[in-house]
Amino acid sequence: MSDAMPVPVHLDKVVEGLAGNPALPPELVRRLFAYRRGIGSVAKRPDLTDDMIAEIIAVDDRRLTHSLALNPSLPHAFRMRLAEHPDAGMRAALVVGADGAPRELFEQLLCDPDVRVREHLAEGDHVPADLRARLAADPEPKIRATLAQWWTQAPEPVRRLLLTDPEDAVRAGACATYYRRLPHPVPPADLLPALLADPITRAGAVRHCTMDAETARWLADDPDEGVRQELAAHPALPPSVRDVLAEDPSLRVTLRIFARQDTPEPTRAAIHAQISSDVPLVDWLNDPQILDDDTLERQLMNKLASLELSALRLPWVTADPLPYVDSPYACFRASAALSGRLPAPVVTRLLNDEESGVRTTMALHARERVDPATAERIDRSCRPEKKTRWRPADDFPLPADVLRRLATDPDPRMRQLAPRDLDLPVALVRRLARDPEQMVRRAVATHPRLPTHDLTQLLADSSESVATAAACNSGLPPRHMHQILALAGL
Repeated sequence: MSDAMPVPVHLDKVVEGLAGNPALPPELVRRLFAYRRGIGSVAKRPDLTDDMIAEIIAVDDRRLTHSLALNPSLPHAFRMRLAEHPDAGMRAALVVGADGAPRELFEQLLCDPDVRVREHLAEGDHVPADLRARLAADPEPKIRATLAQWWTQAPEPVRRLLLTDPEDAVRAGACATYYRRLPHPVPPADLLPALLADPITRAGAVRHCTMDAETARWLADDPDEGVRQELAAHPALPPSVRDVLAEDPSLRVTLRIFARQDTPEPTRAAIHAQISSDVPLVDWLNDPQILDDDTLERQLMNKLASLELSALRLPWVTADPLPYVDSPYACFRASAALSGRLPAPVVTRLLNDEESGVRTTMALHARERVDPATAERIDRSCRPEKKTRWRPADDFPLPADVLRRLATDPDPRMRQLAPRDLDLPVALVRRLARDPEQMVRRAVATHPRLPTHDLTQLLADSSESVATAAACNSGLPPRHMHQILALAGL
């Protein structure tokens, strides 16, 4: 059978894929330095020699140099050269890829005139703490706000500066309900009265304050939904205010009441029914009669509440799980599944729960009870609430005999797993390479047993992702690598 290479439909993507091929010979790596239509990914290769790096810098192509600056394998001497680059985008990229770089690099960039460079320094946990602390006095508020959001465990003098900053955006970042890093910081106790009095920081301060009835009633009337959400979750919330918030117009506030241990069951059930029966997003988006700004915002918040309900995990349920393993609320059953103290029959029941999230949670917390058949069933029926690349088979690898059976499964999502068997019979590999579903062809495109003829056919696949993956296959013969570069004019 001929293994002549057809002309790729997505030549640019194939060239980019080839740039990341670990078996690409050095002389072909160099030829890619002249390529001007991609994103310069060849400069991210970990096997670049000093001569190659110097050549890339000398070429002075923006995309190539930007990729080089992001390369975590870049030697320090070249980082220091790029720190002098006139393009601020290059210097900013340098900070992003500089984990483990010596102190002198950060010292040089700390006073960079470009905001983007200093912003990346503020985000960087790899920046020496004493240098990063200087950014709390940066003249640009955006830098100080970024530092407040990302450096949650900054020394107390730094946190104090940020919490008392004259700029609203900085204080909002320093005393928030959401941060870019865990664990979240706790404000100094002496600053709490001022933080609670300030509308900008009030929502972030609520969870840390001592709650009395008067304060609770005052906060329950706050027009900011975020303040009422935090109040609804406060452990010392008076029952009378809890009952008021259970009727709040915001479902994201009532969701916090639903999640409380002290909420009466009839109230909890009513809130659950209200959130669960909300109008689906797809229905109202197509209705021009209700797309005014207020309705749009309200419906978006309600949809968010529905998503938050499904993802809710309650520590108090996990601490005492048995009363909740048969709860009508999936989030309660999933919270119970987080416990490591469930009897075997209960584990079995939750591994067979009607809700995908409960089954998956139970499997991850009872690994010794998950045999290949259970792992396959849970993966097959996995229906995550939001888009994610993770799937149960990532944590529960299926044995070779199962993967080979899945190569002919009716469900393309399950066929996609078959190439994880690196010894998959060639006949099955070839069959998957001709699969009608691009997700399956993409999964098999990098398989080490893929014959050359089938591999070259995938280089011309109608799907960009399949063609790119095929070009990354280290089994691609050098003659075909040469042909790809020749087609690209290199």
